[in-house]
Amino acid sequence: MHLLFDDDGNFKAGTVLTALDSSFQVETASGKRTKVRASHVLLRFESPAPAALLEQAHSQAAAIDVDFLWECAPQQEFGFEEMAREYHGHKPSAVEAAAILLRLHASPVYFHRKGRGRYRPAPPEILKQALAALERRRRQEEQKQQHVETLKEGGLPPAIAALGVALLVKPDKNGIEYKAVEQAAGELHMSPLRLLLARGAIASPYSWHRDSFLAAAFPHGTSFPPNLPSPMPAGEELPLAPQAAFSIDDSATTEIDDAFSVQFIDDRVRVGIHIAAPATGICRGDALDQVARARLSTIYAPGVKITMLPEPWIDRYSLAAGKLLPVLSLYVDVEHDTLSRISVETRLERIRIGANLRHDLLDQQVTEMHVATGALDVPHGRELLFLWHLARALLAEREIARGKPEPTGKIDYTFVLDGEGEHARVAIRQRRRGAPLDLIVAELMILANSHWAGWLAELKRAGIYRSQTLQRVGSRWLPGRVRMSTVPAPHESIGVPYYTWCTSPLRRYVDLVNQQQLVAAVRGEAAPYPANDADLYGIVSSFDAAYATYGEFQERLERYWCLRWLRQEGVSRVAATVLKPDLLRIDDMPLLTRAVGLPMLERGQRVELDVLDIDEVDLTVELRLRRVLQEAAGRIDELDEETTEAAGANGEAAAAPSADLPQAG
Repeated sequence: MHLLFDDDGNFKAGTVLTALDSSFQVETASGKRTKVRASHVLLRFESPAPAALLEQAHSQAAAIDVDFLWECAPQQEFGFEEMAREYHGHKPSAVEAAAILLRLHASPVYFHRKGRGRYRPAPPEILKQALAALERRRRQEEQKQQHVETLKEGGLPPAIAALGVALLVKPDKNGIEYKAVEQAAGELHMSPLRLLLARGAIASPYSWHRDSFLAAAFPHGTSFPPNLPSPMPAGEELPLAPQAAFSIDDSATTEIDDAFSVQFIDDRVRVGIHIAAPATGICRGDALDQVARARLSTIYAPGVKITMLPEPWIDRYSLAAGKLLPVLSLYVDVEHDTLSRISVETRLERIRIGANLRHDLLDQQVTEMHVATGALDVPHGRELLFLWHLARALLAEREIARGKPEPTGKIDYTFVLDGEGEHARVAIRQRRRGAPLDLIVAELMILANSHWAGWLAELKRAGIYRSQTLQRVGSRWLPGRVRMSTVPAPHESIGVPYYTWCTSPLRRYVDLVNQQQLVAAVRGEAAPYPANDADLYGIVSSFDAAYATYGEFQERLERYWCLRWLRQEGVSRVAATVLKPDLLRIDDMPLLTRAVGLPMLERGQRVELDVLDIDEVDLTVELRLRRVLQEAAGRIDELDEETTEAAGANGEAAAAPSADLPQAG
């Protein structure tokens, strides 16, 4: 005796070796022996042989018209043998019964399985919908295959061209466009990204690096919501400061957050640090506050700037020359000769901006050599000279608290693009940190940020603080991770007991929130954010994540333009400094890269390398050691000192996510 049985959804046939009440020992056509439960047996037959039965049944099943079979089927549940008798008009043979079983089972759209060998025909409406879905899938599969062939032949289907970077950034993996790209890329042995670049769906590596970020960070575009309120005059009731102020920024800066004033009064000097006060017109929870909270920071990268606030609101509060504007001011009275601090006072007031000084135009006229002469032949030269002396005193005070000198000679880089997008020519300009104007801005911003952090802590008002501890590793003290929290704590790397960000409220949401707290304190009003406000914790978490993402984007585009400069200038040989055994810093640009196969070289050793290949997609450069140079590289501040969370806490050109030591511009 032979059996046709169900083996986990597969139909098999075999010869019975032994039979028990509830099971059989069966040998299949392949010679394998298996135990079959009686409940799994669908058909018992004497002939033909099991292998022949399956072969003939499959052949007959393929010839059965499933539409006709559905029309013949009873509307209630039925067994396959019952259906075989109805279909053939006589008691079916084993092959005929098995063929009907195979056809029923292979047609789940037409027949719903209700048990082993039992089925029920799909209701007409459900069958109609299912058949329509099958037809759609068939057409989609056909369309997908057409896309695959087009891509493989060097073409670009319009549907794929329309999606561009979205296919890779936020793909619909069930979409035929994504499946077609993935299949074609696999068959061509290349990545989907390089396939889309090769076919023009993504215009260039630059477009990929820029647009992939925008698609992920701003899926609805970078435009501000429509119907935002226009900025209204704010702070008209505030007292007017008796003196004018001046700012120090880069020429490209449009969000001027800070300015300074100097009053010489007998044997003392009153230094004013004046911060733009958008918090006088933007309150917690209003439309502009929600917009700023959604963006959290202005985004800077070579060729890309996306502001936190709409331009009209920036124009309203930016400290542009000639304007009378509300500011949050910190006045520090110091002795003229000793520079010792006498008093510190915070005021909310209006001030006239007398001038916007641009350090890129003045740096060559305000050098350490020039200030050493005791006079500066530039606008506000007397004030700048005094501020430089004060900044040096503030730096010395911090260095005592830090227990070591501040690193010197760090270079900041600015990328200047001539043209649009990937067709632009790039120039990489260097600027040494610690130059007189840079030192003035950095130290006065640290003074304001640390004082206001301490004031908020003293008043027991909530704020968003930044802290960092130093950890001893061997013979060196290395910085731990900078932490942002609602709890004040020392910032040991800077050398201050408390630190926060308050001085860039037009560019960073944390600064705007802290300014809202400070403005309320000056006015004697309840704080917009009370202690333990859950919103503050959410802001800290969101800001950290967004600022890190924005910083990675900036670094990504800077790396791209470094590689573009090498290609643009036809550079075939570069000099570099060894930072780690396989990590190098290329001269005259912020480009770190790894070089495989270098001999063991000491940190700080100088080398010369051949440029073999540049990959603007992966942002890599292939180098080969040419020779080891003999001259010493000097001190490597990036490794000997805390990497000051990157330059730019007060800088528009460099706004990476880590900027606790500010700079001008």
